[in-house]
Amino acid sequence: MAKKPLAPLKFPPGPELKPLYDRVIEIATRYPGVEISRSYGTPSIKVAGKVMARLRAEAEGGLALRCDVVEQETLMETAPEVFYITDHYQGSDMFLINLAKVDWETMAELIRSA
Repeated sequence: MAKKPLAPLKFPPGPELKPLYDRVIEIATRYPGVEISRSYGTPSIKVAGKVMARLRAEAEGGLALRCDVVEQETLMETAPEVFYITDHYQGSDMFLINLAKVDWETMAELIRSA
């Protein structure tokens, strides 16, 4: 069965965010079962049909990534300018990452564990 084409993006990444998100994709696609997709009109990365990460609209900022809640709290305490949460994600297994400020070795590890 042929794969259905991806829906158009409602919120494509701008010129500053696109190369950073492309770097996220490059890391994520090293792992089996990863697919590039769309979620809520934004670019997303899925594994087994479930969202692993999604790029938030630029007005909202950040990459939403699945992560253990304890690890989220530790990261947010250590680097709040990089790792944060909004009311939308409160109590969720996802948190936000400022791609312009993240350490890419840390990012690679977070993607691997997601």
